[in-house]
Amino acid sequence: MRDRPTFPSSLTSLIGTPITDVRGQLRGKLKDIAVGTGTEAGVVMGIVFRTRQGSQLVPARDVLPTPGGTLEIREGAHFQELRGDETFIFLRQDLLDRQIIDVHGRKVVRVNDVDLQWFSHEHVHDLRVREVEVGLRGAVRRILQGTLPRASLDAFSRHFPARVIPWEFVDMIEVDPARRVKLNIEHKHLAQMHPSDLADILEDLPPAERRAIFTTLDEEVAAETLEEVEPKLQKSLVASLDSETMAGIVEEMDPSAAADLLAELSDERSEAILEEMDPEERQEVEELLEFREDSAAGRMTPEFVAVSREATVADAVAALRAFEGDPENVTEVYLVEGPGVLKGVVSLARLVLAQPSTRLAVLTEPRVISCPADAHQQEVAELFDKYNLRALPVVGGNGKLVGVVQPDHVIAFLREGR
Repeated sequence: MRDRPTFPSSLTSLIGTPITDVRGQLRGKLKDIAVGTGTEAGVVMGIVFRTRQGSQLVPARDVLPTPGGTLEIREGAHFQELRGDETFIFLRQDLLDRQIIDVHGRKVVRVNDVDLQWFSHEHVHDLRVREVEVGLRGAVRRILQGTLPRASLDAFSRHFPARVIPWEFVDMIEVDPARRVKLNIEHKHLAQMHPSDLADILEDLPPAERRAIFTTLDEEVAAETLEEVEPKLQKSLVASLDSETMAGIVEEMDPSAAADLLAELSDERSEAILEEMDPEERQEVEELLEFREDSAAGRMTPEFVAVSREATVADAVAALRAFEGDPENVTEVYLVEGPGVLKGVVSLARLVLAQPSTRLAVLTEPRVISCPADAHQQEVAELFDKYNLRALPVVGGNGKLVGVVQPDHVIAFLREGR
């Protein structure tokens, strides 16, 4: 037999509700509602009620709503005295008026109320969290709480538009580890968001909540997000983490973005992070730090795919498979000769359409557009605009390919100049 919804309730309307036993004797008034975390997220674990002896919790399944608007405790219900070390989320204490992340809408909102639903199953009433209210209806209900009878308040609040978030689309923020209740952050939804959306969320949060969210992300997601936030916020996030943790994140960043970030830090802080990095990633970043930030070399990434001028399509495919950088940034394969001198460019589109035995020299662009390492970033932007480039190879004084400027590098510098 499936659970049948009976009637909805808001947290605001339930707070202060009299709780009686089966004989009608008053046991206390509802103070809060305890909700599970982790695998039991959203499950109402118990009703917290205030007595003369202190706060107690009774399992939600042992509490029944009555036609008179009170709550009745079943005979033989087990009571638990709250000690302060429970791992529940208390809806009134931990959720009302707090900022949460709407992982579906990809934004930060403030909770005005919580909607719950009673379900009936084989004569047992079960209370569950349905959604959180973040709009005007919940705010009105909170403001007028205690000034109108409950039924009148519920009827009046329905005249205002509802703006709700289903519980499964809510991620809560652990603000202070010293709080009595430690919130478990369900961050699987965050990891699935685009880094730009995560960056927008972080920018909307106060420092404590921002750090709490950022530290739940794995290193790869954190690195992608850090590349998207404003430089001022970057420095704030870096300052909140130790050098070892930051080194792991910086290693996952695009080398050019990593160099830009470290260049904004103090020499002492930058060096401390570099010392914690793996030698190979550290060398790439240190080499970029030697260039002017506003130069082509200062904007480029040293990660690219290059093969011999005599190579075939099959050789290029093998090189692409062995590439350890971000494959999403690869739009071209570069042909080099001798000590890495740039001799040609082949787009991935041409590569895919050619036979494996075809020599790359046959597929190369008729003219190779490149720029010197010391070219100013404005010149780089002009080349992208003039030739509609997918990427711009950067060469040293001897014609050696030393890096590639990607379109997002140009967009980043143009945004900085706005």
